[in-house]
Amino acid sequence: MQGRPCLGIVTTGRPAITMEGHLAWIYLLIAGLFEIGWAIGLKYTDGFTRLWPTVWTACSMLASIVLLGLALKTLPVGTGYAVWTGIGAVGTAILGVALLGEPATAMRVASIGLIVAGIIGLKLAS
Repeated sequence: MQGRPCLGIVTTGRPAITMEGHLAWIYLLIAGLFEIGWAIGLKYTDGFTRLWPTVWTACSMLASIVLLGLALKTLPVGTGYAVWTGIGAVGTAILGVALLGEPATAMRVASIGLIVAGIIGLKLAS
């Protein structure tokens, strides 16, 4: 049974779930939150003509990419990138409704739910 977990230890001698793996998911979550920050921040920069919203947006972009890079040291790139963009898409859509008065139609809410289901599925598959 090579590679199958047995009491939390994979037969290769590596732990089935490592602290490094948990940390990668935390980095990815925070990276996704910064992605929401820069996506919403773009609206407030007014075409990069307003200084402080532009500074916040640029800092959020940098933090998001750095944390994504740290997460991808451990996580598969396809999973990490999809979860990162999913967190950003869901959060930005929700804040678009809450902060910017965008419509919260049934189709939009259902679509956000599908993205969330995909994120959960990718997490469970990793």
